[in-house]
Amino acid sequence: QVQLVESGGGLVQPGGSLKLSCAASGRLSASSTLGWYRQVPGRQHQRELVARITWGGDTNYTDSVKGRFTISRDNAKNTVDLQMNSLKPEDTATYICYLYDYPRKYWGPGTQVTVSS
Repeated sequence: QVQLVESGGGLVQPGGSLKLSCAASGRLSASSTLGWYRQVPGRQHQRELVARITWGGDTNYTDSVKGRFTISRDNAKNTVDLQMNSLKPEDTATYICYLYDYPRKYWGPGTQVTVSS
């Protein structure tokens, strides 16, 4: 059973930066995808895919974070990071790490990111 643990959330002013990290226990396959969703307070049933990265390093980003966020992974350490720059108030959300390793999808508990002055 894979477990995901996030770290790095917090409060930051608009224009600031944060780096989120997620560590996955267990063994990941070469077909696995790691990534981050976010969930806005009050919208419990709506999760937005923020970014994802394959084992080989192919990445995808939602349009609203392109040019500001960078996702990376370390396959030897089973970790995925999300570097978030030029943060905006609308980036405020719970950020949730996920792993897709066929045929299962795993979720972390989430870490809160608040962008406010």
